[in-house]
Amino acid sequence: MALDDQKSVFKFVGTRPDRPDGLDKVTGRAKFGADAYAAGMLHGAILRSPHAHARIVKIDASKAEAHPDVKAVVTRADFSDKVEFKPGLAGEFWNVLENVMAGEKALYDGHAVAAVAATSALAARDALKLIEVEYEVLPHVTDVDKAMVADAPVIREGASDYSVPEGLHPNVVRYHESGHGDVEAGFGEADLVIEDSFTTEATHQGYIEPHACLASLGGDGKGELWCTTQGHWIAQKTCAALLGIETAQLRVTASEIGGGFGGKTTVFIEPVALALSRKANRPVKIVMSRSEVFRATGPTSSASMDIKIGMKKDGTITAAEGIFRLQGGAFPGAPGDMTAMCAFAPYDLTNVRQVGYDVMANRPKQAAYRAPGAPMGAFAVESVLDELCNQLGLDPLDVRLKNAAHDGSKASYGPTYDQIGLVKTLEEAKAHPHYSAPLKPGQGRGISCGFWFNHGGETSVSLALSGDGSAQLMVGTPDIGGSRASMALMAAEVLGIPYENIRVTVADTATLGYNDVSHGSRVTYASGLATIKAAKHAVEKLCERAATKWGIPVDAVKWEDGCAVPSGPNAGDFDPLPLADITANMGATGGPISGHFEATPEGAGVSFGTHIVDAEVDPETGKTAITRYTVIQDAGKAIHPAYVEGQYQGGAAQGIGWALNEEYIYGEDGRLQNSIFLDYRIPVASDLPMIDTVIVEVPNPGHPFGVRGVGETGIVPPLAAIANAVSNAAGVRMRDLPMSPPRILAALKSGDG
Repeated sequence: MALDDQKSVFKFVGTRPDRPDGLDKVTGRAKFGADAYAAGMLHGAILRSPHAHARIVKIDASKAEAHPDVKAVVTRADFSDKVEFKPGLAGEFWNVLENVMAGEKALYDGHAVAAVAATSALAARDALKLIEVEYEVLPHVTDVDKAMVADAPVIREGASDYSVPEGLHPNVVRYHESGHGDVEAGFGEADLVIEDSFTTEATHQGYIEPHACLASLGGDGKGELWCTTQGHWIAQKTCAALLGIETAQLRVTASEIGGGFGGKTTVFIEPVALALSRKANRPVKIVMSRSEVFRATGPTSSASMDIKIGMKKDGTITAAEGIFRLQGGAFPGAPGDMTAMCAFAPYDLTNVRQVGYDVMANRPKQAAYRAPGAPMGAFAVESVLDELCNQLGLDPLDVRLKNAAHDGSKASYGPTYDQIGLVKTLEEAKAHPHYSAPLKPGQGRGISCGFWFNHGGETSVSLALSGDGSAQLMVGTPDIGGSRASMALMAAEVLGIPYENIRVTVADTATLGYNDVSHGSRVTYASGLATIKAAKHAVEKLCERAATKWGIPVDAVKWEDGCAVPSGPNAGDFDPLPLADITANMGATGGPISGHFEATPEGAGVSFGTHIVDAEVDPETGKTAITRYTVIQDAGKAIHPAYVEGQYQGGAAQGIGWALNEEYIYGEDGRLQNSIFLDYRIPVASDLPMIDTVIVEVPNPGHPFGVRGVGETGIVPPLAAIANAVSNAAGVRMRDLPMSPPRILAALKSGDG
């Protein structure tokens, strides 16, 4: 919904002030998840299954319980699937509980089966060796396509929801289909139809900080939890449900976060630490090892996709169809629907159909990774578009411009777009020097577009003014991408006071109303909108105080540049009254002045981006080098441009890793073979080129300042843009990610990717 008070001229917004958390982080003063300590604290450790699929016949923890340094041992028996004052756990709560601590079966390599709390971390790890578990090993499946065949082992009967058509394997748990038009008729109109298949492997978010928490839960049901998280309200709600306590009795504080990218939007160790604390009656701290992070927290889904696109000789797309199969681990939740809805979203198509499958496999429960599901779909669709352009001799940017979605286009997944910026990003890409720069022998250039929905979500913000005219802003969204700076800039814009005079604090769950997770590119949009509204609420009160002082009606006062001023010549002749002058006497003029806003804002506005990539392939070794990279993306309005550029560059960097090196490798035994950074290789500085950025600003009509979220769209185009560049450089179409040197050499040898 468009706002009638949208602002377009700014004083503070769009500037690049110092980041408010910079000094704390460079001096080591910032406190991350593992930095919390408490008197009498115990250390927790978790025993994990060595099998991909096994029935837990018996757990004997008596030897561990007898260890003098062990103060508590918990298994699934210490959690309740039903609680006294709430209905039995179901849906996602049940899935999270089953993932946090295995019930009847261990469902993947690394699945938690028991945990101990001891007086030291070493004693806790040693005590795990004393726990005896008897397993009945069961058949397993880790590949998404194999999980759907008739004789695949069933991971969990009855997990499918109402959407799944009859006749599909029980491992298919959700089904999505959308589109419009007549695709068969559209293919009949095409001069060229290409149908191809693609795969991507699961990748991890690669955050440097592992999961860590400190928990304290007493017998009275009151608890405290400190953890590294993207959403402490969801951690509070989930842990309370899993432990059977009242939500309000658990206070959760979010630490600084050393990376999340979607992977810290749920809980893994927090309920276990709370259960151990309740049993030991002492605080318990758990810090994951890197191997545990890889084996037992959520990576992306792996994907298998079939794409069919028809095109006329002039570049008009006549029809498009995609089948997207994603595995989400041993639980429902793979974003096959998101993949399907995003895949063709950049294009204005008359005939389109997309189908998405959510498939279970014996892997960890998948988690979000910036625009979950969208990068895989873009890789497949944009690869076929590139091949169509190559075979028809068409310019890939011109073709995308010809078919680009624009204001008023009907999206492939249903709704009609409002004001969007895809065409502008494509025009900027075509005009950019990168696109016309000459290539050297052995190099190729790739183009891709990408799309993400963006999100609003439940949001609560409070702003309090101090007597000296400074402001304290409390938000409930952990800062994972510079949100404290952007909130301060937006508050400064409304209040008219310097950015440096505003302190932004991420409040705990006992201090502020409920806030949704920092995900979905929602924070700058939703918390920003709430910040603006809260600041305006405070301004209303400031104007009321000025009106009372001057003895005029409040509607005769307006707010300009941090001062109350008469709204016109008939309002009286008064000097501007600065904010600090009003707050200096607020105790005597009515009390504290603050502003609040709570809502679930809608109108986040979709986001598009276009990437240009140059790659060089060594035909003798298969090694790939990314030699140049340009990101063009619509931000709506860049509140703090340096942070926006960082989000663009971060998405490109992570996409380079996903496209070229990163993958989960499972052996025939179903066990993860590369669970440390030595074997799971994320890009380092020497792997990356300078990444150029272009910020496009097509204002989002659903935000007072025109903001669109930028955190997720940036990872959607890279896989395809890089694959197109590598394919054009190598002279063979690469259909499977990552494009590791052995895979490229095999494609070169066979002459077909």
